[in-house]
Amino acid sequence: MTVATSLIPGLDDIVKRGDPRRRGEVARAISELFFHDAANLRPDLVDLFDNLLIDLVPHAELASRVDLAERFSHLNNAPPHLVRQLARENEIMVAGPVLRRSPVLDDAALVEIARLKGQGHLLAMTERPTLSADITDVLVERGDRDVVRRAAGNAGAAFSSGGYSELIKRAAQDGVLTLKIGQREDLSGEHLKELLNGTLDVIRRRLSIVVKPARQVEIKRAMASIEEATQPPGPRRDYSAAQRTVLSLHRGGHLGESALLGFAKAHKYEEAIASLSAMSGVRISILDRLIAGDRYDPILIVGRMLNLGWPTVRALILLWYGPHRTPADADIEAARMNFTRLMPVTAERVVNFWRNRQTI
Repeated sequence: MTVATSLIPGLDDIVKRGDPRRRGEVARAISELFFHDAANLRPDLVDLFDNLLIDLVPHAELASRVDLAERFSHLNNAPPHLVRQLARENEIMVAGPVLRRSPVLDDAALVEIARLKGQGHLLAMTERPTLSADITDVLVERGDRDVVRRAAGNAGAAFSSGGYSELIKRAAQDGVLTLKIGQREDLSGEHLKELLNGTLDVIRRRLSIVVKPARQVEIKRAMASIEEATQPPGPRRDYSAAQRTVLSLHRGGHLGESALLGFAKAHKYEEAIASLSAMSGVRISILDRLIAGDRYDPILIVGRMLNLGWPTVRALILLWYGPHRTPADADIEAARMNFTRLMPVTAERVVNFWRNRQTI
């Protein structure tokens, strides 16, 4: 028998031998006394109520426990031991309200519960107005997809650097999570770059639409940095003069297949790539990286999309080989056959994909 239960005649007997309905009635009656003047109760009186209720509420009917958990979850001075006990209940209808909002639960209690309880308890925690990095570290570590998504979407949640890295790792397989992380105000530039680096282009485009203008600028900057890092080693080509030449041809109405063929035959690589870029709508940096690879397939694709003749495509392939390499006749014939078989609709789809990579 506790001191508190001894103050009320018959209460100890109800605690020990009363049925759940009777315990619930008494718990509600005592709780009503607490709720009646909760804001003015001294700490010692809160402790008294805590000692009374902690023996009654856990053994009351489910409906009573749910109702009391909901009402106590809104109070700044709710009985602390009772609230922690409610939060640890396996029945999520009881634990949920206090886990979602009770200001009485401190980080230590929440971290302990997050480490021990199931996904329903973790999901309830994600709705708290604020979440410390200590708590989100556990949520990200143990939470399922719904828990992690909800935590990432909580503007009041804080994440440690390690927590963000784990979030981003999981986002590689979850487009919804990527969008939630990308919209967070506290996302650093490095973490944004890390997020985008492992994200599909379609999710990047979606992200660039839903974020605020300031974040759009950050995304463009991060994507430029990522693209720069993927460039092959060695000296970079300077396209400034070639772009001026192509712009002049375009303004004069002379930019077309004939000019492109002339550049290719003259081994003017920069002018040829700049022309292909202007004619196809694919950014020079992307087109250059594609064509500078170890296969000339991008030339066949762009050529088919632009409906270029084989002589022009052949000249571009020879340009790709360079002036000091001569392809075998069989290789050129194989390229011609591949070019002939390539469907225009397929080429258009691939080029559209390349274009979309530059929209963010």
